[in-house]
Amino acid sequence: MTKLFTAISALTLSIAGAAVADAPSKADILSTYANIAEAKFDDSLIAAKKLQAAVNALIADPSDATLNAARAAWVAARVPYQQTEVYRFGNAIVDDWEGKLNAWPLDEGLIDYVDASYGGPSDENEFAVLNVIANPSFELSGQTIDASDITPTLLSDTLHEADGIEANVATGYHAIEFLLWGQDLNGHEAGAGNRPYTDYVDGDGCTGGNCDRRAQYLSAATDLLISDLEWMTAQWAEGGDARAALAADETAGVSAILTGMGSLSYGEQAGERMRLGLMLNDPEEEHDCFADNTHNSHYYDGLGIQNVYLGSYTRIDGTPVSGASLSDLVVATDPSLDAEMKAKLASTMKALGNIKSTAEAGFAYDQMLERGNEGGEALIMGGVNGLIDQTKTIERIVTLLELDQIEFEGSDSLDNPDAVFH
Repeated sequence: MTKLFTAISALTLSIAGAAVADAPSKADILSTYANIAEAKFDDSLIAAKKLQAAVNALIADPSDATLNAARAAWVAARVPYQQTEVYRFGNAIVDDWEGKLNAWPLDEGLIDYVDASYGGPSDENEFAVLNVIANPSFELSGQTIDASDITPTLLSDTLHEADGIEANVATGYHAIEFLLWGQDLNGHEAGAGNRPYTDYVDGDGCTGGNCDRRAQYLSAATDLLISDLEWMTAQWAEGGDARAALAADETAGVSAILTGMGSLSYGEQAGERMRLGLMLNDPEEEHDCFADNTHNSHYYDGLGIQNVYLGSYTRIDGTPVSGASLSDLVVATDPSLDAEMKAKLASTMKALGNIKSTAEAGFAYDQMLERGNEGGEALIMGGVNGLIDQTKTIERIVTLLELDQIEFEGSDSLDNPDAVFH
């Protein structure tokens, strides 16, 4: 659902008077925003290529060492990518594309074997346990699909969202995550998925069956990740469509920045990714559930919001990218509001950092979600409350800048909690 925030032009321009001359141009702010987007997506591509190399090494020589190296590369690849999510909601080109890379949750039985406790096909999804790795052909919409070769095209054009069902996620980071970790069957206990490296061994040592096809799938999904990131990086480069669309209407461009900040803060992260899982006490509602990496996912989403407002991003090689920012624009008109926004962003990052450091110390996010775990609930709600609070200040900035209308994503978990249980 959508939470509609309408900016009312109620602030007098007299406060701005003398200070407006010091404000950066909207064009310069949008240039910084686009430069940071290009850097983030390029970093995501660089990290994904390292993941691809690790995946290739695993397939060529399966072992505990190569599997663990591929897992580590996946976790590292999430760091820059999660910081791009703030670009989603205000930029249609990103939002229309993002589901190919980061769609979640997924019915993993579509891809590979699952535990008996997972269940079978349902009225909602007859492909919930298709297991394409074990089935070189299947029926879809009355047609026989030849899946004898698992290719990027098969995954993207046929299997992903098969039959129009969003839970049929066949591509992107989470499909790769499942293939590297397998299901997390620990419930609220500590521990991630525990797929053995022997699931990729050829011949008699193969576990799980169809090891050659599992390797095909992992390779195809990783290749597809690379090509999708190459495409999006190009959209933000000089002359790219995303950069051109942003610059075409400067006021709409500034609105896009605030839409991304507010929607990710409120409905998406505070609501769908954090509050909802806590309400349901469901470890399956973890964003990176197979790898137990959700604490990092939340942290870097929050960091992405902060670095867009400040107009400053540090690349994975340590190179800074910075320039005129939304913060500069706000401070030129209302320094106290800018200080408030910075303080709230910092407070949210502290709360998300507490979740991250606590998880890294051994108290996993799925343990935090357990019903009755007051310490876990306090940690998660610290992040939720920080995100909600910073959204209120983002709304005030919309009013300050006299933007006509902005839609922030909402969530039943925040706006209509009773609906979650119906």
